[in-house]
Amino acid sequence: MKAALSIETLMAAEQKEQIGLTVQQERRRLLSFIRKRIPDEADAEDILQDVFYQFTESFMLQPIEQVSAWLFKAARNRITDLFRKKKSIPFSRTFKPGSDDDDDSMSIQDLLPDPADGPEAIYARKIIVAELTEALDELPPEQRQAFVMNELEDKSFKEMAEITGEGVNTLISRKRYAVLHLRERLQDLYTELINR
Repeated sequence: MKAALSIETLMAAEQKEQIGLTVQQERRRLLSFIRKRIPDEADAEDILQDVFYQFTESFMLQPIEQVSAWLFKAARNRITDLFRKKKSIPFSRTFKPGSDDDDDSMSIQDLLPDPADGPEAIYARKIIVAELTEALDELPPEQRQAFVMNELEDKSFKEMAEITGEGVNTLISRKRYAVLHLRERLQDLYTELINR
């Protein structure tokens, strides 16, 4: 009985050590990833703590093979949850595509319900995409182009200026007007989805 108890104690100590090492190794990079997407520092810290808490709970039940990938996926999920809950976060992303960690960038796809979550998520996703498409079609062509190139095609304003021949400030202004229209146009849908 004593040997079984000491093996369990040893395993628990080993798990705690692995968790501590993972937190130490991944904390800075994960926090940087979150802060690029969440402007409020307190929210970013809350998400980081939630991710590490969730990691600890999951790891204690069953070791996680690809820890880094798991952590970043959990962070993306928490960021998406925050975007869905908070009205103060702008419709437009709060981070820049083409940053140093392109493999970790978030797209509008990341904000849509995951089809793997079942029929209700698939239905909600179809409604959101249809409403967004309809709202985009209402925009003047120049505003629609600026929004699509920057948000959906992940082009920087500098790249857009080279492609279109327009000034960066003009493109920024066009995108801003597009975002304002889309926020207003999609507000009812957003409220309906949040209150489900």
